[in-house]
Amino acid sequence: MTKEELIARNKKFIIEVMTLAESLPQNRIYDSLVRQIVRSSSSVGANYRAACRAKSTADFINKLKIVEEEVDETSFFLDLMHDLDKGSNKEKIKTILKESNELVSIYSASVITSKRKLAEAKNRNSKTENLK
Repeated sequence: MTKEELIARNKKFIIEVMTLAESLPQNRIYDSLVRQIVRSSSSVGANYRAACRAKSTADFINKLKIVEEEVDETSFFLDLMHDLDKGSNKEKIKTILKESNELVSIYSASVITSKRKLAEAKNRNSKTENLK
């Protein structure tokens, strides 16, 4: 998946979460959950954008870990919301939760891959230094 495709996917995810938030009943429980999912889901897009502007691979990894945490937090609250829902929004929540879990997997894999590549690059540099 390209950077542009992931940016578009993040944006679509955020819009779906916000659309869901507008359709939920207004009460103390849902209001609290809605604030959480709107904040954490929008943070996914903002922090991924920041990761794309990282100054180094280590900086990229750190910013990507934040993205991973925020999308995982969104998944947690969506799962809770799914369990609390009386039925009118259950399918929509389930669909958004599935996308959220897929994004967790994507970002987790990206962090692992980036860490591996950074370690390999450090290994190559270390071997080059030893040859001098």
